Amino acid sequence: MEIFKNFEILTNKMNILLERYQQLKNQIRNLKPKIKPAIRINTLKGTEEEIVTNLRKKGIKLQKIPFLNHAYWYKATFSLASTPEYLQGQIYIQETASQIPPIILNPEPTDLVLDMAASPGSKTTQIAQLMKNKGVILAIDNDKERIPKLRNNIERLSIKNTIVICIDSSKIKELNITFDKILLDAPCSGNYCIEKDYFLKRSIKDFENRAKIQKKLLIAAHSVLKSGGTLVYSTCSLEPEEDELVIDWFLKNYKDMDLEKINLTIGEPGNTKIFNKNINPEIIKTIKLWPDKTNTQGFFIAKLKKK
Repeated sequence: MEIFKNFEILTNKMNILLERYQQLKNQIRNLKPKIKPAIRINTLKGTEEEIVTNLRKKGIKLQKIPFLNHAYWYKATFSLASTPEYLQGQIYIQETASQIPPIILNPEPTDLVLDMAASPGSKTTQIAQLMKNKGVILAIDNDKERIPKLRNNIERLSIKNTIVICIDSSKIKELNITFDKILLDAPCSGNYCIEKDYFLKRSIKDFENRAKIQKKLLIAAHSVLKSGGTLVYSTCSLEPEEDELVIDWFLKNYKDMDLEKINLTIGEPGNTKIFNKNINPEIIKTIKLWPDKTNTQGFFIAKLKKK
């Protein structure tokens, strides 16, 4: 009887969330979309052509991801984490959607950049690569248990322009530093593609509680962003409480922040009508990746500029 009871609970919770997605004009037709594994070529450790050639010689099938720099979908009969290319930092195994926010941030070699939730270093090392190992990145994380993995990835990929600090991102103003560009890949509820038993574990109350943390971090980011600076906010959540509604709240409370349109060939505009309620029409400039449409994990990205 316990099995049937749990199944009923799961079915009810799943239906609630799926009905919400349908109200957002995204009827999920496939709960197990085929997500292609992806890698990023680390051009700080060699030329892309040379590294790709060596990988193909090992029998790894690579397909260039057209909307990303140095990124490939791959197929292999063995773990890429066991290859010399991985161990020497020439490649980084990084899901497709995860590689988009640093591209949107578009850091320059002269920038001072803040990565507010840096561990394990996927986006930090990608930002460093885009900056050609120049400028300065401050990579912070509030979990001291996660810091070693961040440091290890930075070392493995030969990143030289990054400082790592274990600190609560909401207290970043205490460092008395302002930044040209900030990435806030915010802690979130995840999505059904990457979280086991997602529909069983999650509730609307969870989304609302997570949004409180996200807003707190956005306030902190705003306090240390230079005038004319860029802030990219992203989550791997599909829930509007953590995505469109957070940005809607932010724009209402910080009039010196403007949304900038994101031009990508993947994803679709964020919703400007959430459960029959109209929100800021500027939200259409954000993008959302629905897994059954993009064959990536779910993702939301907003690009903001400070006046």
